[in-house]
Amino acid sequence: MSDEGGDAPGAPAGREPKDVAVAVVDAETPGNVGTVARSMKNFGLSDLLLVDPPPLSREGEAYGMAGHAREDVLPGARELSFDDLVREYHTVACTAITNEDGSSHVRYPATTPADLPDRLRGVEGPVAVVFGRERVGLTNEELGRMDEICSIPASADYPVLNLGQAATVVCYELRDLAVEATQHPEDLHETAEPWRVEGLHDEFSDFLAAINHPSEKRHKARRLFRRVVGRADLTGREATTLRGLLRRARTRIDLVEDGTGTAAESGSENGRGTGNAAGSADGVDAVDGPTERNVPADSEPLDDGS
Repeated sequence: MSDEGGDAPGAPAGREPKDVAVAVVDAETPGNVGTVARSMKNFGLSDLLLVDPPPLSREGEAYGMAGHAREDVLPGARELSFDDLVREYHTVACTAITNEDGSSHVRYPATTPADLPDRLRGVEGPVAVVFGRERVGLTNEELGRMDEICSIPASADYPVLNLGQAATVVCYELRDLAVEATQHPEDLHETAEPWRVEGLHDEFSDFLAAINHPSEKRHKARRLFRRVVGRADLTGREATTLRGLLRRARTRIDLVEDGTGTAAESGSENGRGTGNAAGSADGVDAVDGPTERNVPADSEPLDDGS
């Protein structure tokens, strides 16, 4: 909320805005409005403001491109004048081109979309992120009346994004202000417990002995294997499956060397082994359970890999 020609207010620390509106000024096509509405819906934003919009028919392009936003964001859009926009909202103008320094301050200073959530949490009153026209964006006169400038970092050779792309990037960064939970589980990567990883290393040592790897080279092989596993940041399932695979290979080697069978005879048609380990859904033998040398007494049993 700025006075024409006046300085933009700061962003005092304090309340988090209940919602961040998205405004589109003078959209050139109904499709522009529809794509912005869809991006808003994706990232939990719902308050769409339109300044001088084109006609928006429910059977037209805007609703066709809005996805599920045609059910709420788009029909709930509010039309207002540019004067009302800058008077009622703390405005953040989105533009591809910024000024080099403070000697020309129409497009300077600027922030990036990634920094917006922290800045806007402290703004008192309603906030609107403002996008301009598809081809030319916001004019210098319009930018001069905005409270803040936001610009998406991009290649200097071609920094101009289309309206839908720009809205998607900015709405994505604003999701923390609007989305309580995403479609993802709480943890996208659950690292294997240390005892599972150590069990894998023990099995690798046994495998080296089973293949009669030269004893003077085993230490180096174990170190190389540990470095590979360390960089891989395995999940528990991955560590268990790899351990089972090594055990299965060692079991088949033992069968051949004992003369009790061949590698081909020791497995069934579906590739499952018949050695000392239980079969897993991965087609390899998973470890029956943790071994005493690497498992704490109160640990859960090893995942069978299924």
